[in-house]
Amino acid sequence: MTIAAPGRDGTMASAAKGWPASLWMETARPRPAPGGPGGQDSADVVIVGGGYTGLSAAQRFVERGLRPLIVEANGIGWGASGRNGGVLSPKFRLAIPDIARRHGQGVARRMAELGHEAVDAVEEAVRRDAIDDADLTMTGNLRCAHTQSAFDALKAEARTMREDFGDETSRILERDEVADETGSADFVGGVLLSHAGLIHPLNYALGLAEGLRGRGVGIWEGAPATSVRQDGSGVVVETLSGTIRAKHALLATNGYCDLAPGTAAIRRAVIPFRSAMVATGPLSEELRARLLRHGRSYSETRRMMRWFRPYRDRLIFGGRGAFGRTDSQAAFDALERAMLRVFPDLRGVPITHRWSGLVAMTLDAVPQLGRLDDRISFALGYNGAGIAMASLMGRYAADVTLGDEPDLALLGPKPLQRIPFYSLRGPAVRLVASWYQLLDTAGR
Repeated sequence: MTIAAPGRDGTMASAAKGWPASLWMETARPRPAPGGPGGQDSADVVIVGGGYTGLSAAQRFVERGLRPLIVEANGIGWGASGRNGGVLSPKFRLAIPDIARRHGQGVARRMAELGHEAVDAVEEAVRRDAIDDADLTMTGNLRCAHTQSAFDALKAEARTMREDFGDETSRILERDEVADETGSADFVGGVLLSHAGLIHPLNYALGLAEGLRGRGVGIWEGAPATSVRQDGSGVVVETLSGTIRAKHALLATNGYCDLAPGTAAIRRAVIPFRSAMVATGPLSEELRARLLRHGRSYSETRRMMRWFRPYRDRLIFGGRGAFGRTDSQAAFDALERAMLRVFPDLRGVPITHRWSGLVAMTLDAVPQLGRLDDRISFALGYNGAGIAMASLMGRYAADVTLGDEPDLALLGPKPLQRIPFYSLRGPAVRLVASWYQLLDTAGR
């Protein structure tokens, strides 16, 4: 099987774009010189993509006694792994009670287990590689309800999780408790999930890579995969830096599948959706004592979800709804207006960083893991919850690549689920998002 197609713009120019001017970049650990000798090489497995999925898969291959090699179009953490909000959670885009109604209690129970297993995988990796500057704190996540009906739905979900699945990690908070937690009067109540936390996402990715290099794993950076093809009893991965022969290949590029031609075969499995973030300048001690004072992550229940978290003496505010292939000033302006609606006390506080990245949305709202054939496998589509889930899916993707059939409920292993009418994805996303924004504005 050969995987090759023109890049997003018909060239390789997209692979050379710079890093976003994010708060994570400013506070990241020193980055080693780009790795990878190029030329000709061989490995047991070639992993295309240097984000959480690929890095975690490489670790699993090492544990199984194999020699993996990672090729990354830009640098470690250049994509979603270095651009996200650093929120660690066991949640899926689909609620567990909804999964139970559609697929049965057994499937829902396994999905809930996988969600918590994913959070545990991150904690384990941080300990194993001593990634102290990942700043992992398990302080919990608070879902904040913007209407009474949304609060009722959150409470019903929390009760179902406790009564039907024995999950005691959530607690219902009333309006005054949420106001005390957040410093905002914008919400009518919420549910606090204890098995969740915060992390410095880029330092986490860089720390994983450093650990792998210490175990002898090769990482080629600045090496877009121009083709991935079967060749006899193995595969050949061609990059702009050189060619690698291996027994297997794992495609792990998530929302950036169109960055280079080699991952064209999985491109139509996800809809990239841009998520934007802003960070304030340092807050005064008085503001830090009132806003997000418990140091958790927070998200709201509006359809065009916003989320917020502290980082040191700053506040980060993010959300969906930015369109296009590049940053949008209009999207950042809308995000800042939403931030001031939730936190009017921030009026006058400067915004020092603005950045965005791509969330990979799937048709059924759950990640995908499986094989394209007996040599090439894939894992992608985290629907905005990728730190924990990608860290876990990478490990399982390694097992599936080697022929195992783990019990992953809705996650796989399964055939690649492509988006129908893919060429219409842009207009369709804009139409749905506009409708959601209208409903949110109307308080529905």
